[in-house]
Amino acid sequence: MNRLSYETSPYLLQHADNPVHWHPWDDRALALARDEDKPILLSVGYSACHWCHVMAHESFEDEATAAIMNELFVNIKVDREERPDLDRIYQIAHQMFTGRAGGWPLTVFLTPREHLPIFAGTYFPKSSNYGMPAFNDVLTRVESYYRAHLPDIQSAGQTLLKTFAKLEGDAVEADQALGHAVIEAARQRLADSFDNQHGGFGGAPKFPQPSNLDFLLGCDGATQATEDTGARQIVVQSLRQMADRGLYDHLGGGFFRYSVDERWEIPHFEKMLYDNAALLATYSRAFARYGTVLFASVASATADWLLRDMQHDEGAFFATLDADSEGKEGKFYVWQPEQFDAVLEPDESAFAKRYFGLERAANFESEAWHLQRAPGDADLADDPEVLQTCRDKLLAARNQRVWPGRDDKLLAAWNGMAIGALAQAARHLGRPELASAARRAAQFMRAKLWDGKRLKATYKDGRARFAAYLDDYAFLAQGLLELLQTDWRSADLEFAIELTEALLAHFSDPRGGFFFTADDHERLIHRPKPLGDEAIPSGNGVAALLLFELGHLIGEPRYLDAASATLHAAQSSIERYPEAHTTLLRALRYQLEPPELVIVRAPAEQLRDWRDALAGQSLERLCFLIPDAATQLPGALAERRSETGAAAYLCRGTACSAPIHAAAELKAELRAPT
Repeated sequence: MNRLSYETSPYLLQHADNPVHWHPWDDRALALARDEDKPILLSVGYSACHWCHVMAHESFEDEATAAIMNELFVNIKVDREERPDLDRIYQIAHQMFTGRAGGWPLTVFLTPREHLPIFAGTYFPKSSNYGMPAFNDVLTRVESYYRAHLPDIQSAGQTLLKTFAKLEGDAVEADQALGHAVIEAARQRLADSFDNQHGGFGGAPKFPQPSNLDFLLGCDGATQATEDTGARQIVVQSLRQMADRGLYDHLGGGFFRYSVDERWEIPHFEKMLYDNAALLATYSRAFARYGTVLFASVASATADWLLRDMQHDEGAFFATLDADSEGKEGKFYVWQPEQFDAVLEPDESAFAKRYFGLERAANFESEAWHLQRAPGDADLADDPEVLQTCRDKLLAARNQRVWPGRDDKLLAAWNGMAIGALAQAARHLGRPELASAARRAAQFMRAKLWDGKRLKATYKDGRARFAAYLDDYAFLAQGLLELLQTDWRSADLEFAIELTEALLAHFSDPRGGFFFTADDHERLIHRPKPLGDEAIPSGNGVAALLLFELGHLIGEPRYLDAASATLHAAQSSIERYPEAHTTLLRALRYQLEPPELVIVRAPAEQLRDWRDALAGQSLERLCFLIPDAATQLPGALAERRSETGAAAYLCRGTACSAPIHAAAELKAELRAPT
């Protein structure tokens, strides 16, 4: 066993019995590299990563390869979900070295003292293949190059550091502040990249990109006067295609990570908490906007999957399900026709084979079928009871198979996304038990990862570890704000404010915006300040949304100023690539047109009537129903009282209406033109 045996990460523990002398990234490993003047081999991956498993089996479990690694390098293994700071820095370095995007496993060789990159790649085969050199050859050549060319490496490293410094947006003195034109530019560029045939953006591999779909939902406003039929087409077609094809798990609910083809037919079979949280929110909001039954069904099944397969006993949510089972990617999910026959009655089997595409040619390896809704057979959906019976039986049979591995660590940022998504689904689908699940997760986060002043990023086996990152604070606070709109608990508001204050105190850049790591974080070769959306929304974008919404709710000018400063700092980046910053652009809408807030104070037993009056309102309107028993509310909320019975306040920006004392009157006021 190597030093990874003392870790809690399931990914690191997978490598604890490798013959490689693996270390975690810590002071001991870094000191060893300095003392022995050995380059660092940094390997970054995560437990659900298929090619990480392949490289581990081919190379890291091989005695001969391990001997070379141990002789020439100090070998450090990192779970990218625990250390997204390291992953972010060296993914950027990989892109600068190779001119193409990286991925996992990420393989980077570093100098032993400054930790500057010497060489970077991703998966390397054991033998020369796929146009890539053999891993053993890479090992010996990199070490030899380090010994012979250290001055050149250090010079290139200094150039890299200068480039890093230019990457993040800075506040600029622009001729004109950001306005509606950049929002329209983003909408147009997304329309240009839209796949009219299959939905989604671009070609293979194709990712769902819920941040872009959420932005377009905002472009297609909630009233007839603000309809955007182009945005609507993109959202509706993309969500339909993803739900009908193989990106979606038609038996168990939830979505896989991405599609290897442009048709959404065959996925990469990982299931990530962050993907499913984001898509749960998007499908729930799209159902609220368009009333499409399919969207409600998919959202509900995805929520069920989260609660059934991904929830910790104490309420929080696990990180991932692996792509592989029994050493093969997708084996858990694919079918043969005779397996349908063994599980279903003959008429059910015939129906299910047609519905799920088993009457067509096999679409996966080894003449197997990955389920999808067969194109052109919409009439089959007219028998929902038979379909549900078939699904239930097939799911029960599938559950008897050898399951993919589950990474059961709990991540603050991803749980924040899940809390917010479940809260939205509870509102839009009329499922209050989802809000209860979100509240349990929030309580777990506060009890286990929050010490009253600072947050931890991960929890596993009774240990909260690693100083939290920007995303952890911003996503968790934003999730709490969504939960407050669904089911008010003053303790959740208090926690959201505490998180926001810590965010401002420890992550703020004086020039505007937020760094990814705190001011007292371990010193690394770069302190990122991410602005653009990636697989998850931009931390700066979510922070700006949070600050605008919470700032208006409690009347805190510091929050509004910090949100505006974030947009100002990101202006040059947004103007260059508006379509890559759609979360920040959602925040920009709040700056251009401050959000509408509805604040209701009423006895708890009357809140349901007020909620019914608010049903079907704009997705962009923020609604908080607060029991009149709630006391010691902060800031402007303390002024929103119900002195005699119920009272509602309609606020547009910083201006609020006089108290409205009847739900019907509020409903009429909301329908009135502004």
